[in-house]
Amino acid sequence: MGRLPRIRLALAGFAVVLVVGTLGYLALGFGLLDAIYQTVTTVTTVGFREVEPLNPAGQVFTIVLILVGVGTALYALGALLEGFVEGDVRAHLERRRMDRRISRMSGHVIVCGWGRVGTSSQQYLRETGLQIVAVDRDPERLRGVGDPHVLGDVTDDAVLAAAGIDHAHALIAALDTDADNVFVTLSARALRPDLIIVSRARNELSMSKLLRAGADRVVNPQLMGGRRMAAFALQPHVADFLDVVMHDEQLDYRLEQMEIGPDSPARGQTLRETALHERTGVLLLALRRPGGQFLADPDPSTSIEPGSVLITLGTPEQLSEARRLTASVGLLGRWRGPRPD
Repeated sequence: MGRLPRIRLALAGFAVVLVVGTLGYLALGFGLLDAIYQTVTTVTTVGFREVEPLNPAGQVFTIVLILVGVGTALYALGALLEGFVEGDVRAHLERRRMDRRISRMSGHVIVCGWGRVGTSSQQYLRETGLQIVAVDRDPERLRGVGDPHVLGDVTDDAVLAAAGIDHAHALIAALDTDADNVFVTLSARALRPDLIIVSRARNELSMSKLLRAGADRVVNPQLMGGRRMAAFALQPHVADFLDVVMHDEQLDYRLEQMEIGPDSPARGQTLRETALHERTGVLLLALRRPGGQFLADPDPSTSIEPGSVLITLGTPEQLSEARRLTASVGLLGRWRGPRPD
């Protein structure tokens, strides 16, 4: 038995002794407060005096209470001291505070698997100001994590619930094996049909399986890393620009996606009618149709349908004004592309 269950058992036993002792003295004719007082002084071996004279039955009861109660009290005190010395009680209290903190979070991102991919995702998400909950089964990986975290097997639905999946914005599955990522994706999609799920794939053959399991996006770090290396070799300035715009918080310009919702004032208008560039200064790089088709440098006569996504470039102030005009979800919008059958 672990230390925390042992502490709970010891405290429960001590509480039972106090209750039984109080009831016993009540039966012997003591008042409620006198019965509690007599029980506590007897069990703790303080022994000031008897509140009421004890008859032979009371004396026998007190002897039994001393023998049982003192041993129980010493065991409970020893278990508590051991828990405090070893840090279990403190860790339990910290876990309770962490659980309460997670329960109050909303719109956060759950990162499953706190390895190299998970920690890299954390760095970028922190820069965007989003809250993060890390989940991993290895306590060493979570040691020193500043963000809220949950220790456990993420393939267990109870662990996902503890990470706040009911009120999360997105989930990143970055576990060590593709099989675990498929399992987590299936579980998360069953618990939250509207959740944004991004899964890691080590093998290209697993990418289609993860999509069928319910992932919105599947990322192969080796494949993406190879493409980036090739891009730096062939077009280093273009790759540098995109890298800086996407990740450098010191640069004035940002790339951002803006979703056109059903209540957006821009729905049904053409790009010319919205005059987005003239009114805000942002550059419209592309438009994505609700079906998933990209239109790069779209024609001004293109109609904006609900569910479309605008890919824009501008300063934070320009992008903020553009979001106001389009009633956009903004960063990390909720568009989902079609999944394979």
